[in-house]
Amino acid sequence: MNLRLNSEYGTLRAVLMHRPGKEIDRLTPYNKEFLLFEDVPYLEALQKEHDAFSNLIKESTGAKVYQLRELLIRVLYDRDLLYKLMSQALEKSGLTHLTEIILERYSTAECAGLLTGGVKIHELKRKIPNLDAKELMDPAFAISPCPNLYFQRDPIALTPGGIIFSSMKMEGRQREADLLRTIFQNHPDFKDHVNEVFSPAGMKNPPCIEGGDVIVLSHDAIAIGNSQRTDSKAIYEVAKTLIAQGEVKRVYEVHLPEKRNFMHLDTVFTVLDENLMLTYPDAMQAVLQTSLYTFKDEKNGKVNIKREVLKESLLTVLEREIPHLEILQTADGNPDYSMREQWFDGANVFAIGPRRVISYNRNIHTNRALRQMGVEVLEIPSSELSRGLGGPRCMTMPLSRARV
Repeated sequence: MNLRLNSEYGTLRAVLMHRPGKEIDRLTPYNKEFLLFEDVPYLEALQKEHDAFSNLIKESTGAKVYQLRELLIRVLYDRDLLYKLMSQALEKSGLTHLTEIILERYSTAECAGLLTGGVKIHELKRKIPNLDAKELMDPAFAISPCPNLYFQRDPIALTPGGIIFSSMKMEGRQREADLLRTIFQNHPDFKDHVNEVFSPAGMKNPPCIEGGDVIVLSHDAIAIGNSQRTDSKAIYEVAKTLIAQGEVKRVYEVHLPEKRNFMHLDTVFTVLDENLMLTYPDAMQAVLQTSLYTFKDEKNGKVNIKREVLKESLLTVLEREIPHLEILQTADGNPDYSMREQWFDGANVFAIGPRRVISYNRNIHTNRALRQMGVEVLEIPSSELSRGLGGPRCMTMPLSRARV
């Protein structure tokens, strides 16, 4: 495992997932928007659907499925790391003075639960009777939960050149990226294989970038969405690093409309094989601009890149980049069904091998169209998983694929 990916569809060998937990039960009709959710899922059913998903991956590919909770507990046995993460988590509520006493009263596994599922003042008081909570009331969060954590695609991204550690746009999700960066930089399975393409650590006011906006197009090119969650400056930094390394020759910056159904580039299209893509049809007309970063020159050992605004559609760009490209539209282009199934991430399927995908069972018209194109479609239950408005690709972070 070298923590680099040269395709979106090579046969899966290892993947990172997070089984939803206590953090989902923190959602209520009154705080869901604050916690960046649009619905209140039923946790037990959500877990059953997620278990079916992870089991299907194991059974259909033999790939190793890493669970975030297990990895997190392993690195938190390092007390210095645990202290740092706990202190950072308590900072927003102004309770960093409780860090040491929490570490004394809670086990390592319990601390992992606090960092992902959050904790309220009245819950801390059960173990710390004389708690100094300052002016915070009992129902207040001492540590906010991370209900979006089961979308593992966003906190990091793997490229042909290494790892992008995300700088999350929404403050409520930044701790997710901090947890993932801590795991990969310190876990014995990963720490010796980390080559950082981008990391916000140590940067003042870092530009934002999220993994859902990063798609490997070919051996020589990647696309990054300039979206609600990813900034142009971050794309430039990633492009400069990858091109300087010589790992890719072209980085496309795809400018997405600032709409909910275009949150990330992978909600617009996914790559299923070397010449097959699944896309939401409205996306091709809605993308306003695509820019291209390429090598410019090298002076004094420093690589410079150039940016060109392409005066052509995204479809034209993709067809030039990928010879003999086939485009399949969600719901086979039917406008009503396509709109309906795109709301439940019809274009966001997870490729586990060339023309082998995992898709939500509710997206019946898209799945039928995929099968008619010769794609093997494995379906997972989705009544609760889909409430988070993210698809199978959103919930998975491939760590290793067979090279293609």
